[in-house]
Order: sequence, then structure tokens, then C-alpha cells
Amino acid sequence: MVSTGNRILVSLKQLIYSLFFLITILHGSTDREQYEEILVSASLIPISLNDSANSITLITADDIDNLAIANLSDLLRDLAGFSVSRSGVLGAQTQIRVRGSEANHILVLIDGIEANNSAQNDEFNWGNISASDIERIEVIRGPQSSIYGSDAMSGIINIITKTSKEKNEVQAFTEYGSFNTTNNGLSIGVKNKKFNARFGISELSTEGENISREGTENDGYEISSMNIKAEWAPNKNLNVMLSGHKRFGMNEYDSDIDFDQLVDDQNNHAKFNSSSTGVKINFRNHNNFKNSIFLTKSENKNEDYNDSVIQNVTTSLKNQINFLSSYFWENSSQRLSLLLEHEKEEFTQNGIIYDYGIYGIFDPSQQRKKSSRSLAIEHRGNINENISYAASTRHDENSEFKNGNTSRFELIYTFSNNYRIRSAYGSAIKNPTFTERFGYYTNFIGNPNLQPEKSKNFELGVDFSLNNKYSFSATYFKSKLENEIDGNTIDSDTSRYTAKNIDGLSKRQGFELSSIILLNENLRINASYTYVDSIQFMGNRYIDEVRRPKNTASATIQWKSNKYSLFSLNVRHSDKQIDVVYPGYVMMPSYTVLNFGAKFSLNQKLSLKTSLKNLLNEDYEELYGYSALGLSANIGMQYKF
Repeated sequence: MVSTGNRILVSLKQLIYSLFFLITILHGSTDREQYEEILVSASLIPISLNDSANSITLITADDIDNLAIANLSDLLRDLAGFSVSRSGVLGAQTQIRVRGSEANHILVLIDGIEANNSAQNDEFNWGNISASDIERIEVIRGPQSSIYGSDAMSGIINIITKTSKEKNEVQAFTEYGSFNTTNNGLSIGVKNKKFNARFGISELSTEGENISREGTENDGYEISSMNIKAEWAPNKNLNVMLSGHKRFGMNEYDSDIDFDQLVDDQNNHAKFNSSSTGVKINFRNHNNFKNSIFLTKSENKNEDYNDSVIQNVTTSLKNQINFLSSYFWENSSQRLSLLLEHEKEEFTQNGIIYDYGIYGIFDPSQQRKKSSRSLAIEHRGNINENISYAASTRHDENSEFKNGNTSRFELIYTFSNNYRIRSAYGSAIKNPTFTERFGYYTNFIGNPNLQPEKSKNFELGVDFSLNNKYSFSATYFKSKLENEIDGNTIDSDTSRYTAKNIDGLSKRQGFELSSIILLNENLRINASYTYVDSIQFMGNRYIDEVRRPKNTASATIQWKSNKYSLFSLNVRHSDKQIDVVYPGYVMMPSYTVLNFGAKFSLNQKLSLKTSLKNLLNEDYEELYGYSALGLSANIGMQYKF
């Protein structure tokens, strides 16, 4: 293992290298001036981007469309602080780790509705969401537990679906690509002064490719998605919003069945069915008060099959209701918000009963419940025209764990419209999941005695922009995690994997750098770089945590040859990283992937686009034993009626 002194030296070297890299390509991050008026979910009520001390990235519908993205995780790979791991083909299990945290430490919202799957370790499976019908994505890094509670330990991602922009609109698209991949969709919408409604449907399928090191069986994927969104505003004091989302489909996968640590070519597949609905009522009862009531429901069902024989079924149900009231004074420069929230969750699992002889008989079938009641308070204000601050705290009363308390303080100093410094300090919490406590699979048995994970976090950032052409953002972050849950522990009684709280602290620190440069109206360069040092205490020493590359970088060049055509070239680099190969670990080599895209607008209604993924046919693995896809091509058409 690397000594503390050497770690510091490595960190300094990386800092010098990355600063030189950014100076070379000039400056940039999210173009904060461009997005200044857009409200983001970095507070109990949406706030302006520049009013938050968080490191925030906004991804627009144009970003998704211009880069010909079919799955959202491919777009998130370019963000500072993000590390993406996918077990092979499109639609396979995909995990995202932010700033060295775990995959279930990031809260995912769809139109404000919590979408993490309680039946799959509280993770959001990024393999099971398509990129169609999305208006924008808000990526807010840093702990948000004092606002959103347990799942928001490392940040939130809010996926906002499209609304109708015209009185009557109809849009359709179709795409075809390598591995017999098809992607088709249709949306319709209506809009008037008081009402807005939109419905969208899409279907993506692919025959896939063999992802195991041996064998010839391809692993395919199918997903159907439906979104509905409606808003009614009869007057300036009342607004009612309805949002509904459904995703269902199938993905084929391989796994290690003989426990030799290599993935075996198998006839396995999983079916998934996820839905979320929400109704939100915003109302004013006084000029200085804003209030809302939000009711949401999320359901998930997952079925695993081997040779068409069902092996395991898990379901989850989450119901939430919250009431939010905010009081404004001093011309809205000061605001106090109060949130009351009640949440109920249910988890079921059914599967094959296993007889392990002297170790006992294990029946995975069970039903579990938990609930929580929460109170959160937030104050935001300005000390003067240059200094703004925010303080928030949250109390969670849990049915299954000790009550949780989290807090956060933000401070922003704005020197000018082009330059500001931001900092934040706070605590966060992550409750043990149903899977960690009660899950049962062939080689995993849950541990009902787990305790919540707790962390303390600090970050310091700077944002700079110049003439709406150059921008630069840098953020240093550091966190200490207590009671980290390790799901790769061997149980001495059964010789199976289980989960336990690790003794000692887990430490994560690093920095994010990102930039945008507009050379002219036709040429744009985006770049990002992240250094993360994530270690956990194991035995009597610290070791690097798995699946967390220390260095990641991305750069995208977009060129408009004229108003009808757009070309993009994207390069992504991921450093070497450690993965688990029981009873030890293996070092995965670094890799670099090159992608190309083009879009042609033939007229105001018809556009064509094409993309080439992994242009140099790089042979690499993000997870040990799971081969990533090689060179692939895609071509598509979109028409607005």
C-alpha cells in the first residue's frame, strides 16, 4: 500500500498536471451565465444555479440529442467526479459512483420522484432507462441528506422529462445500429395558457454481444418506456402537476457459476418493471408564503431466470407524502423553509429454498417493511450583495434504526458576475438497505444487525467565466465515512458472502476540474478531469476501495460546419482500478475510448444523426470478466409534424 507521504506527493503531482491541462485549453465548467436563470433542486425549493454552493452540471435535451445517446449512463461518463461501471452490453447492470462513494449513495429523482430501487440495494439501475423524452438533467454533487435524507449521501440527479412547447405537437424518431439495435419513439403534446400536457412512448432493443471471455451466446436487451406529464394553473396562486413514468423490459446476462472468478457464458435473463407517479399541488395563501403538497409512489419488480426457470423475484414499494412551506422577506433575499415528510417502504423476496446441510436450510421468501417521519428546516439569505449563505438541518425518525440527524452549511462569496468562491460543510447518512439486511441469493446472506453509515463532508470550489466564452470550475472535496457497509465479507458460519459495518473510518478526497471554451460560434470544447483517493480501513491498514479509478478525464469537441450540420468528437480516459476477485483483488488496466457523432438538420422538421462508439475498437473491461462493447455504429432520423 502507498504511504501517507507518498499519497500527498501523488496528489500534488496530479494537481499540478491537471492545472497545466486546463490552462492549456483555457477555462470553463458549466456555463453559469447561460444557465443563471434556471432553477435547480439544490434546496428545499428550487433556486437559481448561482445561489448554490454545490458543484452543479446541467445536461440539456440538445446535449442528449446532439451526441446521439441511447442510454443516460453514457452521457454521465463525461461529468467530473463520476465513475461508471457497466457489466458488458447496453442494458446490463450499471453503477455510478460519485466522488468515490458507493453506487447507492446517489439519490435519483424523475420529475422530483425518488426512483432508487429498494429491491436492488437502493441503487438506481442506469441500464434500465433510455435517453428519450428528457428535457434536462440536474446533477448536484455533494451530500444532500439535510434536504433529501438517507439516499442523498453523495448528491442527487434529477431527471426532468419534457413538457409541450407548442399548442399542438407531434414528434417521432427511429434509429438503427450495430448488434441489430433499434430505437423508436413517439410523443404528442398540447398547450394553452392554463394547461400543458405531454405523452411520450419509446422502445429500444438490441441483440447485444457476448460479454464473457469465452462462449458465443449474445446478451440482448429490451426496454419500453412511457412518460406522461400534465400541469394545470387556473390562477397565479394555484398550480397542480401530475407526472407518471413506466419502464419495463428484459436484459440477458452472464455470471460466474463455478466460482473461478471468471464470467461464464449462460442463458440467464432478468425481467424488470418499474413505475413512479406523483401529484404536486403548489399554492399561495399569502404574498410571502409558498406552499406545496407532494404525493409520490414508486414500484419495482425484478425477476431472474436461468434457462427460462425463475430463480428469484424481488419487489419494492415506496409511498411518500410531504408538505413544504416557505416564508420570504426582505424582497425575497431571505427565506425560511419547513418540510414535513412521511415515507413507507415495503420489500418482498421469493425464490428457491436452498439446503446447505450442516449449515442449515435457507428460505429467501420474506416480506419486510420500514417507515420514517422527517422534519427539515432550511434558511437561505444574503449578508450583503456579495455574500450569501444557507443552513439546513433534518431529523429522521426511523422505525428500524436509530433516529438520524444531518445538517449542512453553505457560504458563497461573489466577487463579480464572472468570479465566485463557494464552500460547504455538513453531515450525511445512509441507512442499511433491505438487500444488505435481508437479501438472500446463491452466495449472499443478509445481516439484519447493520447500522447506518454516517459521513462528514467538506468542499471548496471556485467558478470563473469570461465574456460568455470561457468558463472554469474547480472543486476540492473531502469526506470521512463511519460504519461503511462492506457487502463482500465472508460469514464464518455459512462461508457465504454477507454485509457488515467496517471498523474505523473510510476516507475520500480529491478534486474536480471542468471547462468550456467557445472558440467561436461554431466551435466548442468541453473538458473535465477528476482525481479521487478513496480508501477504507481493513484489518490494520488502509486499502484502496474497488471500482474507483484515481484519474478520469473527458474531452468533447463540437463543430458546426453550418446551421444544418453538427459534428462531435469525444475522448474518455479511465485510470487503472482495483476489482474484487475472491479471495483477493485484481488491478484492472486503464483504457481510452474515442467516440464520434454527427447531426444533420435537413429542414425545421426533419433531422438525421449518426454515431460511432469506441471508434478505435478498444478492448477493455470496466468490471473483471465483463468485456465492453467494441466498435459500433448507429444511424437515426427524427421528424416533427
